[in-house]
Amino acid sequence: MDIRIIKRLHNLLVTERSGTPKELAAKLGISERSVYNYISYMKTDMNAPITYDNQKGNYFYKRECELSFEG
Repeated sequence: MDIRIIKRLHNLLVTERSGTPKELAAKLGISERSVYNYISYMKTDMNAPITYDNQKGNYFYKRECELSFEG
């Protein structure tokens, strides 16, 4: 996983500007399949409370989320 992509994805989730998986892939410059892989990684390995709103077509955090990128 590329930490730079995780940071950009985190910022889009915080501001609720991710869009659909296809739009998010374009924003991050990765494939749609990679979007699903990054979301899954963040949910399982980083315990990020990510969810998707079908009505809005947007990923977001279910509750406040701060990710630490320190070693």
